[in-house]
Amino acid sequence: MKVTGASIVSTLRFPYNYTLHQLLPSQFLSSPSSLSLSFCYKRTMPQSPARCSAAFSSPASDAAVLPSDPVVKPKQHPWLIVGLGNPGKKYQGTRHNVGFEMIDAIAEAEGISVNTVSNKALFGRGFIGNIPVMLAKPQTFMNASGESVAPIVSYYKVPLKQVLVIYDDLDLPFAKLRLLPKGGHGGHNGMRSVIDRLKGSRDFPRLRIGIGRPPGKMDAVNFVMRPFNRQEREELDMTFQQGIEAVRIMLLDGFDKSATFVNSSKPMEQLG
Repeated sequence: MKVTGASIVSTLRFPYNYTLHQLLPSQFLSSPSSLSLSFCYKRTMPQSPARCSAAFSSPASDAAVLPSDPVVKPKQHPWLIVGLGNPGKKYQGTRHNVGFEMIDAIAEAEGISVNTVSNKALFGRGFIGNIPVMLAKPQTFMNASGESVAPIVSYYKVPLKQVLVIYDDLDLPFAKLRLLPKGGHGGHNGMRSVIDRLKGSRDFPRLRIGIGRPPGKMDAVNFVMRPFNRQEREELDMTFQQGIEAVRIMLLDGFDKSATFVNSSKPMEQLG
């Protein structure tokens, strides 16, 4: 076996009793275990003994560190966070669009621009902590939200457990949040469309934002299209701050911790 010059460094492992006595001083072969041998080679000219010997660390010190292969981490799938709503100025600030508003709040807090168009949605990519995320606001109108969400999930190969859908809920008290790991559509047409387009799968988390019940005999359709008054807006802004924190906890610490934070009786006290 012949060791030649040095321009590329490689690491090989030999049994301790491999015939290397002509290559290495005896002290490198004294340990009855596997030996990590770093050597260099060059295709054209032999390496000089002085430079070649510099490639080896003396075993006299236990502090000698031999090179190792870099650790390659598996590619991390991004999260997809979707807020449901209706596009256009006519619907801005209405109860049915709190999903859009939550996405806007998250985007502002995390410095993510949601200004490109992808699969019929306003779309943005960035990070929350060190976790890659995609934010989306489908522009298909509420009742056809799945026509946007499902293609995004398919194109980016997002696992359903990493698809968070945020939407309004008539059955929750105003400004109340509820985080669930999965479930049905509960009569919400936007969620109905998403589930249908995901081939009936309900196994994805959702963050529901309470908008309360319509007063008196007001029709629910008219109620969800109403804007918020000043007092409601102030309360809702606090809810958005809670939602931002809930998303951070879910991505960085796991769903269970986030659900405990959101679904506790007094979650706002935890923000202090």
